[in-house]
Amino acid sequence: SSSVPLTFLFGLLKISIMVDASIACRLELERRVGLRLEMVSLDDLLIPSVHKGDSLFDIDTISRIVVNFLQRVEDEEAEECGYESQGFGSPSHGSLLKVGRLIDAYLAEIAPDPYLSLQKFTSMIELLPDYARVIDDGLYRAIDVYLKSHQILTEDERKRLCKYIDCQKLSQEACNHAAQNDRLPVHMTVRVLYFEQLRLKNAMSGSSGEGLFSQKMSSGIPSAAMSPRDTYASLRRENRELKLEISRLRMRLNDLEKEQTCMKQEMIDKSGNGKTFLTSLSKGIGKIGIFGVGAPMGNKCQKPGRKGKVREGKTGRSRRYSVS
Repeated sequence: SSSVPLTFLFGLLKISIMVDASIACRLELERRVGLRLEMVSLDDLLIPSVHKGDSLFDIDTISRIVVNFLQRVEDEEAEECGYESQGFGSPSHGSLLKVGRLIDAYLAEIAPDPYLSLQKFTSMIELLPDYARVIDDGLYRAIDVYLKSHQILTEDERKRLCKYIDCQKLSQEACNHAAQNDRLPVHMTVRVLYFEQLRLKNAMSGSSGEGLFSQKMSSGIPSAAMSPRDTYASLRRENRELKLEISRLRMRLNDLEKEQTCMKQEMIDKSGNGKTFLTSLSKGIGKIGIFGVGAPMGNKCQKPGRKGKVREGKTGRSRRYSVS
């Protein structure tokens, strides 16, 4: 099957979906594509869905293709028992990393689909194992696009979606973006800031970036420079400092939330005062309009008191004429 171009196989697969070919035919085409998934382009994966009311893209077909690829990788790793790294330096693992980047790009492309359910999106994320992604920047971008396009998600749904992101596998640029991303839940922002603090401390101490705990453990091996008791005390002190830092971050987040609530309340109060002012102004204009309509054209500038006197005078003259 390697002699057949992948574009030709995808063309046959799309036609088989459109004409509703037999299941056996479609499964065979999906299997052949899955065997060479690392050589597939992103455009080939964007197969439109033929079912109305469903997502815009045929995600189920791509899921089955990925499952076929993972089965191939599993079979290859079972045969490659001689590799010292047990698959992490084997050709199959290199193919898995390529497919990981491809699927993350595919997730980012289908994320804006308004008909894409959270269950389908997360099931696509769960297909690949954790070691298929060296960094989670592509996955973070896809999840961010989904959150931006599906703002009706609840807080629990956003938490469930963001749990797939490993903050320790985010680059510096992705961490900076996530720390200022208001679409992420609060606990995700706290995690990003926490690991960013660890990264800064490792950089300042000249660590290689393997993590603070592993750094302390490696430096705490019994030697002439540091005893096990001193190592334990140092780890406890570092743990207390990290807990204090997290507490400060949480307090800062609470303060920001309170400030936001106060600002919203002030805006509501100001809008209410504006409505009261407009109401009183409209009432005043209405009163002016009433007097303007009832007054004669020639006496627009006369005061109400003078009008009363004129009317009284007219009434008095009419009474004298009636007596005579």
